[in-house]
Amino acid sequence: QVHLVEYGGGLVQPGGSLTLSCTASGSIVSRNVMGWFRQAPGRQRELVASSVSGGVTSYADSVKGRFTISREYDGNTEYLQMNNLRPGDTTVYFCIYKHMILHQDYWGQGTRVSVSS
Repeated sequence: QVHLVEYGGGLVQPGGSLTLSCTASGSIVSRNVMGWFRQAPGRQRELVASSVSGGVTSYADSVKGRFTISREYDGNTEYLQMNNLRPGDTTVYFCIYKHMILHQDYWGQGTRVSVSS
């Protein structure tokens, strides 16, 4: 079992910045993928960004150039630096940990990001 704890959501004005963090604990392994999804009401969950252990990252087209995913050196905490936020970024963001040995996905509790003037 992997436990994920997220921090960092909140209210920000358009053009502002927020940083989300997600720390994994429990049955963590060196081979994993961590990432962030978001889900607006009535819509499917959308992959925002992902980071493979070893450093490969990917982003949704809608956030490229504005969001950056990174990890602590130990690989167990990830961050999502969100710059130039837009009202369309408003929703709940979920951290995901893909365990590449157990082939299981684990989810954080979700953190709300609101972008409004």
